[in-house]
Amino acid sequence: MEPQTTQDLEIIRISTAGSVDDGKSTLLGRLLYDTKSIFEDQYDALKRASEHRGEAEVNLALLTDGLRAEREQGITIDVAYRYFATPKKRFIVADTPGHRQYTRNMITGASTADASLILIDARNGITDQSKRHAFITSLLRVPQVVIVINKMDLVGFSEDVFTAIRQAFTEYSSKLSLPKLHFIPVSALLGDNVAERSQNMPWYQGPSVLEFLESLSSEGRRGPTDLRLPVQYVVRPNQDFRGYMGMVASGTIRIGEEIVTLPSGQRAYITDLFNLDGPTLQASAGTNVLFTLDRQVDVSRGDMVVRPRNMPSMTQAFEAVVCWMSAEHSVIGKPYVLRQTTRETSATLEDVVYRFDVDTLHRDESHRLEMNDVGRIVVTTGRPLFLDTFEHNRAMGSFLLIDPVGNNVVAAGMITRATRGDQFAGTKRTERVLWLTGLSGAGKSTIADALVEQLKLDGIQAARLDGDDLRTGLNCDLGFSPEDRSENLRRAAHVAGLIARLGHVTVCSFITPLNSDRRMIRNILGDLYTEVYVKTGLAECERRDPKGHYRRARSGQLPGFTGVSAPFEEPDNSDIVVDTEELSVEGAVKALADFIEQ
Repeated sequence: MEPQTTQDLEIIRISTAGSVDDGKSTLLGRLLYDTKSIFEDQYDALKRASEHRGEAEVNLALLTDGLRAEREQGITIDVAYRYFATPKKRFIVADTPGHRQYTRNMITGASTADASLILIDARNGITDQSKRHAFITSLLRVPQVVIVINKMDLVGFSEDVFTAIRQAFTEYSSKLSLPKLHFIPVSALLGDNVAERSQNMPWYQGPSVLEFLESLSSEGRRGPTDLRLPVQYVVRPNQDFRGYMGMVASGTIRIGEEIVTLPSGQRAYITDLFNLDGPTLQASAGTNVLFTLDRQVDVSRGDMVVRPRNMPSMTQAFEAVVCWMSAEHSVIGKPYVLRQTTRETSATLEDVVYRFDVDTLHRDESHRLEMNDVGRIVVTTGRPLFLDTFEHNRAMGSFLLIDPVGNNVVAAGMITRATRGDQFAGTKRTERVLWLTGLSGAGKSTIADALVEQLKLDGIQAARLDGDDLRTGLNCDLGFSPEDRSENLRRAAHVAGLIARLGHVTVCSFITPLNSDRRMIRNILGDLYTEVYVKTGLAECERRDPKGHYRRARSGQLPGFTGVSAPFEEPDNSDIVVDTEELSVEGAVKALADFIEQ
């Protein structure tokens, strides 16, 4: 077996974030130096420059100063990219500026990241900009996040300072959709806990920054399995050949499979498939391909190739969260050009629903966005778009708004929901699945029944879907093996989606004990799905035991019962948590009804 070369190593994309002078560039410079990614003459030049500036230590931040000078030359989006490698991984690091006025730059760097390094100055603790970057990291769904508490040497390597900042950040981030956080105390200037673990902080037993980076994976940024191939170019070298080129945005395309072209809806089969190396049997996301079809169909640039049973939404109206990038504020009713994948069309900004105050996480009732503001908007387009939500498919759920006069990008957006045309007339939003998960006895069914009644009183069409109901009908052929339980939930998710798309809030109550099944359901339902964790401790559920299941399980009459002899995994990505040990049924229903109304 041939030894692995650097080119064979997995590539991890990293974005740095943090306030001005938190030490992002110093940390990056230290990583480059400690991994021997700079030449001796570069280091000597840094040393001379540092001495000239009167600095006692070599200023490794100067490694990126040349790139920062690009801002002075009028470059709008300035992100300095650096590259380094270890024997385990290759890394591309986006060093983004920390000043508030360059929020759009941070979004540029984080939009393609596998992981985000959020730096905090140990002397200052959490700043407004720290909160802003954490909020944007949450919006962009960056799958792996580490909080680097820097300049520990300036606070005497104090464990108490580190603990206080960790607790404060954890409290703030609990309101956001962030993955599990990792905290590392470092001194980027001195190298403590950067490449190697520090002797100055024996109280910290975790990995160094470099060790943590080497443990990362790019799996989180791989798109869903849905085939999405935007057509970029039609190839006609002669009258006998007609092919189509584009990059696979997500999923896999294979020779011989049936596809549908949008917007025409025509079906055909893939007959030939080529990548940059020549003929191939299949191609996955990120691959540039040329393919031919078994018959002539109407396909042009901006069209989309998908599978017949896995279609994106096709709409001319949607809601999105955007970062406003233009010095000119947003104008409701103004026409723009919208670019999504390879498709361009005219677009109109119908409404600015609200602006986020990213420092407090409040929603300001503002109908105008200024430069670097983040807000929710409603857009209509001149031609239909083929889209998925950003949360489900980053490539299909992102777009740019462009000023047609100056051809400048004014906003970068993440699609949150396709919108039906009649919803502009003020009708209430009704297409939604609320999936209540929790232990038996937590109160899911009671809350679901009461919620449906309340929604109907509020004039919202609502339906109830219960696990016991399906078990006596549609799913009566299934047992209680792990495989059958997962199949039971899969079928239930599809039924819930069908009911929701008829215009109902569909309230589902299923134990759903495994995170893997919850992720499957989220993938099936996409932006229709809202996960509600009905949280109740096992002891309290056993005390209630409304159906006597726990008593029978403890006596051995119910093998494989969740919470007793089968596991219940605490949900890791719920949209809302309802604690029934603290809330009454009325309180839980009000919280959920308010969530739906909002």
